[in-house]
Amino acid sequence: QVQLLESGGGLVQAGDSLRLSCAASRRTISSYDAGWFRQGPGKEREFVAAINWIGDSTYYADSVTGRFTISKDNAKNTVYLQMNNLKPEDTGVYYCGAGTTIPRIRSGTLSYWGQGTHVTVSS
Repeated sequence: QVQLLESGGGLVQAGDSLRLSCAASRRTISSYDAGWFRQGPGKEREFVAAINWIGDSTYYADSVTGRFTISKDNAKNTVYLQMNNLKPEDTGVYYCGAGTTIPRIRSGTLSYWGQGTHVTVSS
């Protein structure tokens, strides 16, 4: 069983940056693909970004391409989401997860989920 714990959320202004971290415990995340999702106020949870197990292939939602960067440090058992040029529409709870394949992750079918971290972007 992999436990995931997100951190790094907070209240920022439009144009600012944040770096979210997702630390795995109990088991290594190195053999899993990983992803980030978010759920805005009154919205359904949506895919944000994914990365393959080795960390050399990344995938992004159109809304964050060019602004967000997902990365994975298997030695630290941690997945990151660097978010630049934040917009008010990026506000929401951000969840990380681990899964077996990129297509399954992109469809929201993950083996493990974290509890989420709040990001609020003011205009």
